[in-house]
Amino acid sequence: MTEIGIIAVGGYNEMGRNMTGVRVDNDIIVLDMGLQLDRVQIHEDVEIDKMHSMDLIKMGAIPDDTIMKDAGGSVKAIVCTHGHLDHIGAIPKLAHRYKAPIIATPYTAELVKHEISDEKKFRVNNEVIPLKIGGRYNLTPDVQIEFIRIQHSIVDSAFAAIHTPEGVVLYASDFKLDRTPTIGEAPDFARLKKIGKDGVRAMITESTNSGLSGKTPSEQIAKDLVRDVLLGTEETESGVIITTFSSHVARINAIIQAAEEMDRIPVLLGRSMERYLSIAQKMGYIKFPNNLEIYGNRNSVDKFLKRISQEGKKKYLPIVTGHQGEPDAILTRIANGETQFRIEPGDKVIFSANTIPSPMTMANRHALEIKLKMAGARIYENVHVSGHASREDHWELLRMVNPEQVIPSHGNMVMHSHYVELAEDAGYHFGDTVHIMRNGEELVL
Repeated sequence: MTEIGIIAVGGYNEMGRNMTGVRVDNDIIVLDMGLQLDRVQIHEDVEIDKMHSMDLIKMGAIPDDTIMKDAGGSVKAIVCTHGHLDHIGAIPKLAHRYKAPIIATPYTAELVKHEISDEKKFRVNNEVIPLKIGGRYNLTPDVQIEFIRIQHSIVDSAFAAIHTPEGVVLYASDFKLDRTPTIGEAPDFARLKKIGKDGVRAMITESTNSGLSGKTPSEQIAKDLVRDVLLGTEETESGVIITTFSSHVARINAIIQAAEEMDRIPVLLGRSMERYLSIAQKMGYIKFPNNLEIYGNRNSVDKFLKRISQEGKKKYLPIVTGHQGEPDAILTRIANGETQFRIEPGDKVIFSANTIPSPMTMANRHALEIKLKMAGARIYENVHVSGHASREDHWELLRMVNPEQVIPSHGNMVMHSHYVELAEDAGYHFGDTVHIMRNGEELVL
């Protein structure tokens, strides 16, 4: 009989630095290798490329993968389900310790390559293998990895199904059950039901919003919200500036389309904006209008902001980094008066993002809003729909997949316990068929 072990490396005591090992006898598949963003002063443009992995582990910024030494097996593959930094950000620091290819969806694979090429401290020579959604990768004669289409707040997201002689282990991290996405197709419900029928030994799934009642609305709703707010800012003469997650290609696409209706030129500002969107455009996920401008490095951003202040704010819609009030992000620098673009009374600032619920981020965001208000800005908050499943979505997934065992990940103890209550409602039993794991533990099925 094949022995299957689930190893909780990171992301089980917190939201962030996600890393899980699935051991099939002596072959280990690592799922995700992420950063804990607020430990490195959360910013999508964060620079940790010169830091040593052991220092980052001590800070709690990346998973403590030293426990893998005791796992009793060797890592055969590193599998990445999507391109957010809390899932791929530690690859430049840790991947070189394993003689294993990195398998990722095509967009994620491009982002991983960029992360690796930025790294200054370590040489990461692992092969990066793009695997299309719906595709399968034969790891050993007995073990296959399959990507199943899902929706999330970044394009090309997948669940990873690990096919073993004992049935499937499903890694169902960050997802939402979005039936009307604005980019890509709806989740592959037929495939999820099929593997559910065939037998899922265990499902590891995010617990982030499992305590929020109802279902998470579709990205289509967010698109309408963004359009409604942006077009509603046009009755009075003023500057309008909008900030959102650089990695949220679908949302930025909606903003670009609204800019056209407003008769403003959309301008993407920030290094991470340039990275995520140029790759998405190159790979055909998004089409830029001819008038779109994009500036990544600080010099060109500052030059452009000076140009706006000279030509008039009415002409442009800047789409900027800084929705969490991160020091050094564009919006924070504008609010601090560090650029030639000044917020004036009546200028509108739109946050198409929620505040990430960690004390540091909440403090940064609060400080940013106060500064903007002091300058006379009108603030539109939370023009946003989450990329994470809520309680009823989790219920639907449990019912579709019917795993024998279920393990909440991607969250803190509060989130996990919300998930356990939900699973108990669905007929699971705590400690028997639904389990809370902590970083550093292995659960043998």
